[in-house]
Amino acid sequence: MNRNVLSRRVLAGVALAALALTGCASNDNSTEPGSNSGGDGAYANLSGELKASGASFPDAYYQEVIEAFKGEAGKVTVTYNATGSGTGKKQFGEGLVDFAGTDSLVKDTDGVAAGSFLYVPTVAAPITVSYNLQGVDKLQLSPETLAKIFQTDIKTWDDAAIKADNPGVTLPSTPIVVAHRSDGSGTTSNFTKYLDAAAAGTWKLGSGDTVNWPASTQGGEKNTGVAQIVQQTNGAVGYVDLSDAKATGLKFAAIKNKDGQFVEPTIEGTTAGLEGAEIAADLSYNPLNAAGATSYPITAPTFIIVKTSYGDAAKAELVKGFLTYLLNDGQDLAKEIDFAPLPASLKEKALAQVDKIQG
Repeated sequence: MNRNVLSRRVLAGVALAALALTGCASNDNSTEPGSNSGGDGAYANLSGELKASGASFPDAYYQEVIEAFKGEAGKVTVTYNATGSGTGKKQFGEGLVDFAGTDSLVKDTDGVAAGSFLYVPTVAAPITVSYNLQGVDKLQLSPETLAKIFQTDIKTWDDAAIKADNPGVTLPSTPIVVAHRSDGSGTTSNFTKYLDAAAAGTWKLGSGDTVNWPASTQGGEKNTGVAQIVQQTNGAVGYVDLSDAKATGLKFAAIKNKDGQFVEPTIEGTTAGLEGAEIAADLSYNPLNAAGATSYPITAPTFIIVKTSYGDAAKAELVKGFLTYLLNDGQDLAKEIDFAPLPASLKEKALAQVDKIQG
């Protein structure tokens, strides 16, 4: 279980906390995780097991939904292993899991056959630029400065470019330690796609689940690994989802958005970023670097990929049941753990996507 989940049980409610401690597949329907469709026993007749892996970015949210789902579908066991988007897509393509979480889109090299899967959007969240710098509690960074920091063109915190972004702030000459993901990661993909778009001409490392980081940087596995490096190293900076950044007690920078405003990573800023995102026919969408004065510019989507056909009616019913719960009652849990629920129009499209799954 993701370490964030236990730390947030109080927010999810006493009933969910007790359920998590028992760790059993209880058939007790007294838990009321939401008001849309779960509390009436709609899932009580489901039974079986679902295995999934993938993105660590939404892991805290998925673990909360899985725990809440136990109260509605006591005969179903769902496990989600936060391996990173790259590994999740690979395992899905190899048939090792029933569905996979990913923050990045499927490529030909991921081992997933074209036409064999569907994207189901779930939630969105900000990618923070988290830092550890003694004596500096507030920090602002423009996209160009951010790009230079992460490709190590800027090497100390008192660099002129950082000073220009932070007038009146006393910045130390502490060396910058860049922390990044060491595993194939949708968080890396979204962060570098943002820099590609917002700092075009400055950012030189390209984008993808992995990029060739400079040798002087440090890599950590999953969002939690990057957060740990930042937490333990004075002068460190890294990109971390908001949920893990807050759970680790990190400070994070306000980022200059497309409208020239410095905006901190919040659910409100994420929601503003979602409003301007274009949604493709396959339900993939990109809210990065969205326009709007209140939009947080490094807003990342996340998806679950499912099979178009499972060749097993019972398995398809289980997948559809869990995802229907996630998109209805499960959305009510999102804000409590620093994720933004889907806009109503996208949620309805996602539910229609789930209905397409065949047995």
